[in-house]
Amino acid sequence: MRRRHLAAALAALLACAAARADLPELIAAAKPSVVAVGTYSATDSPRFGFRGTGFVVGDGRTIVTNAHVLPSAVESAAHPTLMIQSLQGTQATVAHEVRVVATDLNHDLAVLAFDGDPLPALALGDAPLAPEGTAIAFIGFPIGGVLGFSPVTHHGIVSSLTKIALPAANARELSARSIERLRQGPFDIYQLDAVAYPGNSGGPVFDVASGRVIGVINMVIVRSTLESALSSPTGMSYAIPVRYLRPLLAAR
Repeated sequence: MRRRHLAAALAALLACAAARADLPELIAAAKPSVVAVGTYSATDSPRFGFRGTGFVVGDGRTIVTNAHVLPSAVESAAHPTLMIQSLQGTQATVAHEVRVVATDLNHDLAVLAFDGDPLPALALGDAPLAPEGTAIAFIGFPIGGVLGFSPVTHHGIVSSLTKIALPAANARELSARSIERLRQGPFDIYQLDAVAYPGNSGGPVFDVASGRVIGVINMVIVRSTLESALSSPTGMSYAIPVRYLRPLLAAR
């Protein structure tokens, strides 16, 4: 019995080592598919107003991000052009004007589209949920343009599968969105043993072993219910599983 446990533990360690060895290849392959999402105005300084991270899927002209990354109606009136920027090669930046084609406010997801030459697309994971302990990496633009628009990678594990549909502490904190979420019931999210920052919102979370996207980083959950990500990070972040993204992509 003890030998079997030791063999199983050794196999797990070897699998983790193999996953870490493949991570540099995954990062290099995925970076061209990760984009900065923002607004453009010729009269602003800077002209590109960064709002969050997105990533390319499907036909190469489809972008996934968080719904909260998109500008509000008032902001859209002031900045009518929604854009993405992607880093191609080591320095060349490609910009595309995009349009919103689908949103899911309950799961904080949005799908964008653009015309023109496609970008490299990422593959989505097939399993309904990745198990706890899965080695993950996520790529995005932490703290926006402060660190420059070069994709940054963080690495950790799925530390827990948990549910959110938390009622507000009092009536003054209720909103139309929180009430609708409660009506829909709780849904599963990934808790990650890795630190995400404002700017990572909408970025892809990879299963390192398969290289497939299993979730979408969500900073709203972190900020509004659990922590101040900048002043006192706990080392935990949260992601929306792609199981909630698939119906949105299929319906567009």
